[in-house]
Amino acid sequence: MNYLTIQEQHLIRQIKAETTKKNIDNISRTNAYLSYFKQNPDIIWTFLAHMVSRNGGWNMCDLEGPVFSQLIPPQTRKQLFLTYERANWLIFHDVFPQLLVYQYSTKLQEPLFHLLPYFHVSSFIQVEWIRYWKEKDQNRLTTSLIVNEQNVIQTPVIEHPNFKKRVFRTWLFNFQDWLHFSCVLFPTCGGEVYGACANGFRKLSNRIDLGKRLANILVHPRLFPHFLEFADKTAHTGSRYDYEQYFKKKSGRKTPMLRTSFPLIEHNRHTYEDWSLNRLISPLWLHGPVRHKQSIHLTDWYFEKSYQLDLLLSFQQILDFHKRQ
Repeated sequence: MNYLTIQEQHLIRQIKAETTKKNIDNISRTNAYLSYFKQNPDIIWTFLAHMVSRNGGWNMCDLEGPVFSQLIPPQTRKQLFLTYERANWLIFHDVFPQLLVYQYSTKLQEPLFHLLPYFHVSSFIQVEWIRYWKEKDQNRLTTSLIVNEQNVIQTPVIEHPNFKKRVFRTWLFNFQDWLHFSCVLFPTCGGEVYGACANGFRKLSNRIDLGKRLANILVHPRLFPHFLEFADKTAHTGSRYDYEQYFKKKSGRKTPMLRTSFPLIEHNRHTYEDWSLNRLISPLWLHGPVRHKQSIHLTDWYFEKSYQLDLLLSFQQILDFHKRQ
């Protein structure tokens, strides 16, 4: 690392402080991504991150909703929440300094990517930001950020012994995977839902493929304005009511809001590992085609899954009733 000027040292401190301030919980991160996108609309990934982060919030709040709170024991729900929260926090902790370095570069009209090593980001993504500055290939940068962030969480979350044992190897997680509950949804103010699902969420390549499919849906010329309208118009609370309020078939708020349901979690990161030095980068990650295996229009699917969950709860209640007799 090279000698830094006083201004550069100040900038690094400022970026770290701003990242910490906005990395408090799912709500603050989700809002930060959207705010950044509005200031830097060329960085499409940040709008994708906003919409995916909304889903993270809904997944957390679902754990305290009427179905999962009765189907899943409290300790398991807590572990699932901590898994979502840790992955959310790690991604933001890694990517937001990158985004701010780019923003300052555009303001000063000179590249500041030599500062990226001070934030412990991968050498892979450092090269990609320099490439983007020169070539302005938005699709390449979006894909590179997807590849980077999924690799960032692979070792500390997906392969972490604690999460592996208590979350990813449980019947519940496999059941969710099998039923396609692990889908990312993009709602509209017209009451329609679009998105894509992931099977085999533990597998890195599957998550990267999902990210690429979601990015492809998000930037669809006909759909993009509707997604942006929803994001602009709808405050993110974490409750599914955020988008169920737009459905033609009205229902009340079933899942709680995030900040009334979960405590703030204090995270730390003591060790940093450059994943790109130890992992082969598959050409398919960056250059593989985007193929949608199912319809991207998921409104009917959404109602069907909601019905399946209600049915599951009814079965559980019948079983509990017979046990008590």
